[in-house]
Amino acid sequence: MIVIIKILDRNRNLLAYLENAYAISVERRANEVWSASFSMPIDDEKTENCQHYNFVEIYGDATGRYYGLYRIMPTRTKRSDNGGSIEYECDHVLSTLLDTVMDGYYQFTNHTTTDVLQALIDLQELDSDGVKPWKLGTVDFERYFHYSFENENGLLAPVLSIPQPFDEAFQFTFDTESYPWTLNLVRPSDALKGEIRWGKDIASFEDVSDTSELVNYIIPKGYGEGVNQLGIEEVNGGERFLKDDESISKWGKHPYIWVDRRFQIAESLLESGRSILNQRKDPLFSFETDAIDLSVLPEYAHEQRDLNDVINVVVEDKTYKARITGESISDLSDEWDVKYTIANKLDDAADIQTDLERKIRVNEAYSQGATNIDSHDYQDNADPQNPAVIRFYLPDDLVNINTLDLTYESEEFRAYAKATEGGGAIVESTSSGGSTTETTTSGGGTTATSTSGGGVSKSTLSGGSTTQTSSGGGNHTHMMFDYSGSDTSDMGKKRYYTRSSGSSGLNVAVDIETNQQGNIYTAGSSGNHSHSVSIPSHSHDFSTPNHSHNVTIPNHSHDVTIPSHTHSITLPDHTHEVKHGIYKLSETPSSIEVRVDGNLLPDSSTNGEMIDLIPYLSKDGGGRVQRGTWHEITLTPDTLARINANVVSRLFIQSRIGGNF
Repeated sequence: MIVIIKILDRNRNLLAYLENAYAISVERRANEVWSASFSMPIDDEKTENCQHYNFVEIYGDATGRYYGLYRIMPTRTKRSDNGGSIEYECDHVLSTLLDTVMDGYYQFTNHTTTDVLQALIDLQELDSDGVKPWKLGTVDFERYFHYSFENENGLLAPVLSIPQPFDEAFQFTFDTESYPWTLNLVRPSDALKGEIRWGKDIASFEDVSDTSELVNYIIPKGYGEGVNQLGIEEVNGGERFLKDDESISKWGKHPYIWVDRRFQIAESLLESGRSILNQRKDPLFSFETDAIDLSVLPEYAHEQRDLNDVINVVVEDKTYKARITGESISDLSDEWDVKYTIANKLDDAADIQTDLERKIRVNEAYSQGATNIDSHDYQDNADPQNPAVIRFYLPDDLVNINTLDLTYESEEFRAYAKATEGGGAIVESTSSGGSTTETTTSGGGTTATSTSGGGVSKSTLSGGSTTQTSSGGGNHTHMMFDYSGSDTSDMGKKRYYTRSSGSSGLNVAVDIETNQQGNIYTAGSSGNHSHSVSIPSHSHDFSTPNHSHNVTIPNHSHDVTIPSHTHSITLPDHTHEVKHGIYKLSETPSSIEVRVDGNLLPDSSTNGEMIDLIPYLSKDGGGRVQRGTWHEITLTPDTLARINANVVSRLFIQSRIGGNF
């Protein structure tokens, strides 16, 4: 049989047909990069066309089957006495997705499978014609998972990883006969496609039943380390594990901790864990069988088998139902001679043992993050109307909050001055309430007594010899006093008399100092005249004996009526000097109300230490502390106070945004 091999250059232009190629083999595995190889005589001139990265297209001559498009990678030259050969190893053109790297961090959250695949395909670099080599075709899945990639050496591994969380079979298919090449992600049928039977088309058979990978109790772990490592508890009813009770009953408990740090969303980790559990809850059986592909004959063309087909393998009294996960033809000149790989796994890509080398490399490149301690300090005065307010922001890309604690204390209110400058030319008027009457009442029955100093004498001196003259006119009378005493030494002195009626019927006068009596005579006169009185210098002495005054104040009241009035006050321009200093009140609060995002803490102590704030912070719909928003703590004292507070947080973060500044 003749196998057709075409060589194309890097721009897919036909260079040559390799008529002398031999030992042409192909190996195709589901959801992996296929491979092929061929050899050429060392002296064949067409070997000049078989350069690295040139394309190789392979067709089977007997059936015209298209085995795919590959590109030349390594070459191996062999020489001997009889000549020599060059062996060419080729990878399927799906490997061209390795030609574009993913530099940095890429995240896709809550996007459909189609959207994520399209975003990855769009990252390809353009070829020499300005075209991207691959385009996205049919996608049978619309699943929503979180994907993130960082510093990937190519798009191939990210593309193949997209369906790994699926809990059902999937298959990547390709159309490489037209350009741009088309990539499809389809759901293979679970329908039975046929059988291969011992004695008919099975040449040899090796049954391998492997319990070494039996898992029926799995603990999935994703991104992070230690207490910050992602688990499935929050999306699995609080349980950190998945299990299959039927398998445990049949085979015993076989637990396994599965770690894949590429997963950063719990839902995606859960789905992938379920997929692995479904595949490994029973012993894995796989076998390779040398078979005869009768479908190369026209009469058996309807029995052609493809990758991921479900078939029955009948060997004597046993029937195995499984998928074809791989096929290998060692020499296409005998196209009917096929070796099948058959297994009861849904797919190889979801197996945790596949792609192990890539996982290790990617994990080394990932920035897993670190726990950081952050502190918010606060010191200020507060009162019942103006609480202490502490605000802090939690960013969207914050991975975990390990702890968030509040410590606070209170002390005396603090001021820094006693006076301030006043404004000038201020006029204010204060009005009374109008017609206000007030009555003040005494205590009643109060007697007060004042006593003199006793034995006090005082003397009043006259102004000296004073003469006064009075003139009269017309008729008048004169009263005369007949002094009858024998002592006339003081006849010129001023006298004071009392007047009475004597026994003789005459008017009688009595000197109140000497007690001398005399008669009073009245004589008439007419005509102008005058009287002269001369008073010599003299003095009067009097003596005040010891005495007291008694005063009695009866019960009484005073009524005061204040009419409506105003008071006008004018303040001229002036200033008050500021007296600087630190002044503290003597009182401290007796309680402090603490609220976190409006939620009241039960304790109202005037101090607190390392209070866990996590239960009181506002949460999102999933019960996690809200990101991308401000959080607020208020401390309200019951009187004037100074608040000293500190909020300490331990946050698990990643360095995936910004630059190196």
